[in-house]
Amino acid sequence: MLPVLLLFILGIMDTGRFLWTYTTLSRAVQAAARCAAVNTTKCSTDAQIQSSAVAEAWGLSVNPSNFVVTRPLCGVQVQTAYNFTFTIPGFYAVPLGTIALNARACYSTGA
Repeated sequence: MLPVLLLFILGIMDTGRFLWTYTTLSRAVQAAARCAAVNTTKCSTDAQIQSSAVAEAWGLSVNPSNFVVTRPLCGVQVQTAYNFTFTIPGFYAVPLGTIALNARACYSTGA
């Protein structure tokens, strides 16, 4: 019974880590898109917007090139793709599977 209970508890912990990662990425792209739309001195170039997104992705090691900045009709759009790997806590050499997380946000520049 104990192994089943431990597996259930560890699964809940990793599911929480998955949800935290998705929420963090969503917030990072929203903050970067907003920065590009509102603060044109701090976030005027694509590289500055990408750096802003990386700074907002607290606790995640995301490469700035993972954040893609475009300017469609909605304004400034920032999107990212991140591969999340499920693991057994304490045994990080044992991956259990990978899920691609995608987040996108677009803010109007008012122009």
